[in-house]
Amino acid sequence: MKEFSPAPDSASIVSVTDRVKPLALGMAVTSVHFLGPRAAFVGGEENVAFVDAKGEVSTVAVHGGGILSTAFDGKRLVMGGDDGKVVALDAKGEVTLLATDPKRRWIDAVALHPDGAFAWSAGKTATVKSGKAEEKSLEVPSTVGGLAFAPKGLRLAIAHYNGATLWFPNMEGSAEFLPWAGSHLGVTFSPDNKFLVTSMHEAALHGWRLADNRHMRMTGYPGRVRSMSWSAGGKGLATSGADTVIIWPFASKDGPMGKEPAMLAPLQARVSVVACHPKNDILAAGYSDGTVLMVRLEDGAEILVRRNGTPPVSALAWNAKGTLLAFADESGDGGLLEL
Repeated sequence: MKEFSPAPDSASIVSVTDRVKPLALGMAVTSVHFLGPRAAFVGGEENVAFVDAKGEVSTVAVHGGGILSTAFDGKRLVMGGDDGKVVALDAKGEVTLLATDPKRRWIDAVALHPDGAFAWSAGKTATVKSGKAEEKSLEVPSTVGGLAFAPKGLRLAIAHYNGATLWFPNMEGSAEFLPWAGSHLGVTFSPDNKFLVTSMHEAALHGWRLADNRHMRMTGYPGRVRSMSWSAGGKGLATSGADTVIIWPFASKDGPMGKEPAMLAPLQARVSVVACHPKNDILAAGYSDGTVLMVRLEDGAEILVRRNGTPPVSALAWNAKGTLLAFADESGDGGLLEL
């Protein structure tokens, strides 16, 4: 194991593990995000747990049942539930009801746009609300698997069975179908707006170069990819799904076409969640045996944040400055590390 120090004055690898502030959240956790100075751990049912720098935990009820989907833009956290509601949570802990499905269907996916627009899906229908404009809806061929807004312009990507659909909600007849056989469950745009990537029910990713819709096959995973994270600057896409962190190269105009991915931080456990540092070429990875590592992309050097021996890590996030790392496992035990 190569080792690196997170800061010039850091001590040994053991001291970083010792510096983690342990958290007992008391609920299964599906994701974590930083709302202001506090970490917001999203539970599988009803609640979000706020944790401040001192490690003090306070919970906020956001849904009347299961929390099925989350999206985060740095300022607010939007969630969809099995109660048919879309809600927003801000840094003050205030909950706002954004939308309710008229049939009270499950809200399977949500997405946030930098200008404040948001999208959600129920069944085959994706809906966008932007400012004071009316809601716009589009029905796709099958149940929506995932949603993502493009980084530029009001354009929504909708993942579904046998491909993805690109849609400009403010333009009639603008839906463009990108075909690829299989079930597409998650979707993300590259930060430069040149590529679209979906995660699949099959153990693979699929991508399209948006200039010409050329296909990009990203296969070889032993398991399904449930977590994707773009590196600072968008030159690489880090993914879970294997016993190493798989990072696909996107620095060139061809993306990963004809190139092999980097494979970092191998363990005798599967990577369950990844989170790239917002400013530096570093990532954090959580594993199925409870291990958390920080990894330097340049050379694969590792630093141990949490030892193994717990349930799988299910949530991992950096704050906007990259000075705090929060994580939690499926049982609700987690940690906060200040760098």
